[in-house]
Amino acid sequence: MASIPIIPVILAGGSGTRLWPLSREHFPKQLIRLNGDTTMLQETVLRLSGLDGVTAPIVIANESNRFMVSEQLRCVDIRPQSVTLEPFGRNTAPAVAVAALQALAVHPAAAILVLPSDHHIADPETFRRAISRARVFVAQGSHVTFGIVPTAPETGYGYIKRGAALDGGDESSQCPCAIDRFVEKPDRATAEHYIESGQYLWNSGMFLLDAAGVLAELKHLAPDIVEACERAVSDGRSDLDFFRLDPTAFRACPADSLDCALMEKTHQGVVIPLEAGWNDLGSWEALFQVGAKDDRKNVIKGDILVHDVKRSYLHAESRLIAAVGLEDHIVVETADAVLISPRNRVQDVKHVVEHLKATKRPEASVHKKAYRPYGATESIHNGTRFQVKRLVIRPGARISLQKHFNRAEHWIVVHGTAHVTRGEERFMLKEDESVYIPAGVVHRLENPGRIALELIEIRTGSYLGEDDIERCEDDYGRNSIDS
Repeated sequence: MASIPIIPVILAGGSGTRLWPLSREHFPKQLIRLNGDTTMLQETVLRLSGLDGVTAPIVIANESNRFMVSEQLRCVDIRPQSVTLEPFGRNTAPAVAVAALQALAVHPAAAILVLPSDHHIADPETFRRAISRARVFVAQGSHVTFGIVPTAPETGYGYIKRGAALDGGDESSQCPCAIDRFVEKPDRATAEHYIESGQYLWNSGMFLLDAAGVLAELKHLAPDIVEACERAVSDGRSDLDFFRLDPTAFRACPADSLDCALMEKTHQGVVIPLEAGWNDLGSWEALFQVGAKDDRKNVIKGDILVHDVKRSYLHAESRLIAAVGLEDHIVVETADAVLISPRNRVQDVKHVVEHLKATKRPEASVHKKAYRPYGATESIHNGTRFQVKRLVIRPGARISLQKHFNRAEHWIVVHGTAHVTRGEERFMLKEDESVYIPAGVVHRLENPGRIALELIEIRTGSYLGEDDIERCEDDYGRNSIDS
């Protein structure tokens, strides 16, 4: 079995906002450190370490997150087979079809391990054993999904009803089973019935599939998806470290989940029960449940002062939170927003995000700190005709050669050494030195050193938007509307 490679397919293109204000449209939860020192994307790839026959992953991402995805993988020494960019979201069936096509180009007998990048698994070793068990069924032509043994009557998950037991077990055991049917998210009473029956598992959205086999069956069950994906891959192009699917072909692809397009229709489906401390961390309540508690059952992260607070989740990003007399509450602070909610109302955060989007407020989509391929920028203050930002440039990195038509910039080095291009001039700046860049002058900033370069940037002018930029040259293939 081990001679057949398993190519992980990491689905990293989501833009979930249920964990607002930490998670934003352009900074989704899989890119955040929520429950440890690594992000959820990094955890997803690292938990596969030690699993026999696993190769470098194929990562499916989107345009806006591409540099953060690439940088986070680099930080944990993961060199992917491909970071494939979807020009539009088309759900999981097209993403899996694209990945299967790419996997077959790597190895004609490859299996693909499809993993969302935003799941928490407390017991990676049990998870790895389940994958090893699934290989046997994939080698026999089955399509395997992993069903989570439920611990409560959750209404936020889909369920899988177990069919006949396989491997000689009985239907009440933890043995692999045929799939009787998939069911949508139930109401509370139905979920309680599912738990009592012992016949239902939570639908995890994780799969182990033979790449050739899944493509062959999708060609029969969803030919339009496979045809569009074949064109999108064949007409796609490499761009630096990324592979861009052809947008015209991919736009024509029907949107569908792998469950609907394949797993609900196939006769080859197998579900393997999994008890490994799985959680999709889809809400603040979920983070409260998995977090380390103090003696009053609180989860506390950041600079927090509490008095008579019980069973609450408090998270501070940029300042002190002082709380008195709270019970069963969520308090989350970022540099530009604070969320306060009873724990039993956290699902309603979606209404806040909907309002922010409807009123076109930036807090719906971006943070004050924005990650760039060269480092990061952070908004410190916005005034009338001026802005103050903090810039961080990674060692060896540089911003694009650029100019602005409506603003001037003043750079002050506070840490490290900067190499500056200003028109025809080239010179170095050390700490406590500064330079003025007039509007219309071509300029570039780069870090020639071995430590991060930090600057304060003061913008002045009649228009200070990020789209006031003309890139003359860029190491990262961006155009003037790219961040």
